[in-house]
Amino acid sequence: MFINRKFFLLRRFNVHIICNITLLARSCELLLGVLRDRFLWRLRAPIDPGEIRRTERWLATARVFLAISALTAILMDPSQIGYSLWAFAFLLFYIAQGVLIMILLRRHQVSTARFRVLVHSADIFWPALILAFTTGQNTPFFLFFVFVLAAAAYRWGLWETLATAASSVVLLWIESFAVRLRLDVWFDKVLVAHHWPPLHADVGDFEPKRLFMRSIYLLVMGLLLGYLAEQQKQLRAEKAVVARILGKARVDEGLAGTLQEIAGELLSMYGASRALIASRESHSHRLYVGGVSKLGGELSEFHWQSPSPADGEMYLYECPANTTYVRRTGNNGSRGFSILGLDRNGMKLSDVTMSSIELLARHYEFERLMTVAFWFGSEWQGRIFLFDPSITGDTEEELRFFQELVRQIGPAVYNVYLLSRLRRRTEAMERARFARELHDGAVQSLIAVEMQVDVLRRQSVKDSTLVTEELGRIQGLLREEVLKLRELMQQMKSMDVDSRKLLGFIRDTVERFQRETGISAKFLSELKEPKIPQQVCRELVRIVQEALVNIRKHSKAKQVLVRLGIRNDRWNLVVEDDGAGFPFEGRFSQQQLDALGKSPVVIGERVRLIEGELTIESIPGQGSRLEINVPQQREAAYG
Repeated sequence: MFINRKFFLLRRFNVHIICNITLLARSCELLLGVLRDRFLWRLRAPIDPGEIRRTERWLATARVFLAISALTAILMDPSQIGYSLWAFAFLLFYIAQGVLIMILLRRHQVSTARFRVLVHSADIFWPALILAFTTGQNTPFFLFFVFVLAAAAYRWGLWETLATAASSVVLLWIESFAVRLRLDVWFDKVLVAHHWPPLHADVGDFEPKRLFMRSIYLLVMGLLLGYLAEQQKQLRAEKAVVARILGKARVDEGLAGTLQEIAGELLSMYGASRALIASRESHSHRLYVGGVSKLGGELSEFHWQSPSPADGEMYLYECPANTTYVRRTGNNGSRGFSILGLDRNGMKLSDVTMSSIELLARHYEFERLMTVAFWFGSEWQGRIFLFDPSITGDTEEELRFFQELVRQIGPAVYNVYLLSRLRRRTEAMERARFARELHDGAVQSLIAVEMQVDVLRRQSVKDSTLVTEELGRIQGLLREEVLKLRELMQQMKSMDVDSRKLLGFIRDTVERFQRETGISAKFLSELKEPKIPQQVCRELVRIVQEALVNIRKHSKAKQVLVRLGIRNDRWNLVVEDDGAGFPFEGRFSQQQLDALGKSPVVIGERVRLIEGELTIESIPGQGSRLEINVPQQREAAYG
């Protein structure tokens, strides 16, 4: 009879377990069915090893603090663990384990994945073991399960947190099964027989009804914590993707290079076969279409097509949806298109129609198509096409992210376009200026020399003395024009000057000035290793070059001194000569010179670029002194 009753209870218990587990599985399946697609996002943000180490340190500190707090609560009310010495021993062992983990994390700079899994497994096991000695629903040890769920969420994500909750539930039901088999009584007998204190385990909380509610608590808590962790990781992954693609927008690559890099990233991210970018300028209505394709893992170069004006209806068609996902439906005999569209706010639209989809399908073979429209103010509008992308998650969520991604990288690409256009205009202006300088300077002088040589050739028969004098004068003119051309070529050169090259560059400039003009020139520096931003270095060199040109042309000086140092926490550049000086006497600031209309224009503009202060001191007939002071805090702006 006893055996039959025990078998009956065991079978009833198993039926209870099967029903409860079935109900839990169905509940979790319904809850996760809504969220499954949302978390199948293709990208994960890389986690910095330092961040992993900081997370493990915080978890280790929280583990020890929680265990000590639980021990303090038990010491204040020992009845909560039934006065079991084994419960105290297990709790003290858990505290010792937490302290050991803290020591290991302090000693080792890297936390390996295997170490984290081992620590997490122990965090699941010990609370389930200690919980066997507690009484009542308000036991402080149940917080240990909340801690291990939060640790899984911090370390990993949704599925790992749910697995942790399921593991905790399984351990609790295994303990309940052991209680049903009265293994706790058998352990007490074995311990007493060996003169050890009994377990004094509390079996009241392992009734199936109570344990079922605790299991529900753990699974729901794991789902919620995992959901929040997955949301945070998805936002971080999206932020990393946006930052990575924004880093591809570089002015030195030009507009085509930037579009090549960004389109390549989009193809890799979405697994698409082709990317097209169509745009139109509002004032000229000219259509631009360019794209890249990916065949066999190789990315082609970005190339501009030559569309006809009629192709504008195919690429830049009127559509109420800002972002669309098009999928072919049906068989070969009757194929159509299924279209999902979102407006500019990311809201789903119903009954979206695209009049140009058939025309687009005749030009490009595709089964799936993603498009997003963009605007750059009132100047540009366009659309991006991704052919045959792989949508692994929820389509609406993928479209919203694609829309937000284009919205954030669009201004960066537009800035690259504006800067490239500005650079082209600047280069055109520079070429025009150099052409004007050559025409008004060297060309005119060479024409005059040619005319004088012709006159001299005719007079050479009559007076040879006059020929000698004229040849000397012409030689001087040619030497002057050679110097002007060298100065012009020096200005045309692009300079890559930083603080390491600054002193040598200025010294070479001064020495070349002395060799070419015969004017005694010297450079003195009070700085050995200056820490000056690159742009400031470049402008200081240009200022020295312009000042020396002015001295050669206008001052008739015999000696020049260039000095670089620091005055009152400012970089100080001084250029002085003993020539004719400026057409004024005294010491004037840049504002005063601007008011008088006597400021050197080129030098003044370069001083303003680096937010410096220009001062000119002049004594007519005795020389001039040009001084520039640049604040050192400009390093923060350039650095």
